[in-house]
Amino acid sequence: MKICFIGAGALGSALGGTLAFHGLDVTLIDHNQAHVDKINSNGLNLKEGDEIRKVKIKAAASTQGLPVMDLIIVLVKSFGTKKAIQDALPMIGAHTLVMSLQNGLGNEEAIMEVVGSERVIGGKTYAGGVFQEPGEVIAGTINKLTVIGEMDGRVTERIKNLAEILTAHGLMTQISDNIVGMIWDKLLINAATGAVSALTRLPYGGLYNVREVKDVALEAVAEGIAVAKAKGVEISVEDPAAIWYKAAAGLPYRFKASMLQSIEAGKATEVDFINGQILYHGERLGIQTPVNKTLVAMVKGYEYWMMNFSGKVIPDQPVDWPRL
Repeated sequence: MKICFIGAGALGSALGGTLAFHGLDVTLIDHNQAHVDKINSNGLNLKEGDEIRKVKIKAAASTQGLPVMDLIIVLVKSFGTKKAIQDALPMIGAHTLVMSLQNGLGNEEAIMEVVGSERVIGGKTYAGGVFQEPGEVIAGTINKLTVIGEMDGRVTERIKNLAEILTAHGLMTQISDNIVGMIWDKLLINAATGAVSALTRLPYGGLYNVREVKDVALEAVAEGIAVAKAKGVEISVEDPAAIWYKAAAGLPYRFKASMLQSIEAGKATEVDFINGQILYHGERLGIQTPVNKTLVAMVKGYEYWMMNFSGKVIPDQPVDWPRL
């Protein structure tokens, strides 16, 4: 099986590196040329706990010239999803599947607009990754579940086969007949830790030691649960505290939420597609979400400061749906 990760930063390198280490044919695509060059010349250093794995894996800065793939996994920032798939069209053959493992809501729909609904499968992973330096990533994949499923809830042969292959090659994978609910489950986890981590600059070890931060996070998650239930989405957990603790389960003290990693890199975050989606759907359902509204405002204010007052330039394109 030929697998390509588009947007192979921290998480894509962690997942792709794990699969390649266990024998799959994996290509990583990332715009960070230094990261690509280091991987191609020296391999990928994949740190997992006390173990450092040297993984031989292919990497490229673009999709140009790459062969047709069996599976394309999308991990770009949500605001870049549609363009990434348009650029990847030469890699999509008659039997290619495309799967999003991104944060937030709306990515699968953006992919369907380009390749059609029949190629798209849904997925969510509770694994993680932290970028250390070009060619080196800390992985959080051991005992971290990845869930995949057909968008319409069917349990098909192709989903069964894919789950078996991923599990056999180091990525613990289960099938869901409610992948939309799983997407919301992951959204709630990201809503719990992402914005508060970005604003406090705390990795998980510090984040979970400040009671006031926990209180805010639990209120943000509770708002998300209320919105999901109002939309008729079947989520697996309705206890905000359980979601808060699940977000950090098995991750090291210094692990950083992806939103914090974006802030530290001077890049735009995905807050519009995480906490912002709770606010967006809540407004349309007549549900008040004041905590998420505040978190979105503060993160977006910090992004504005980075762009206009810090001397940094945010390289990512803005979101393509109306600001809240």
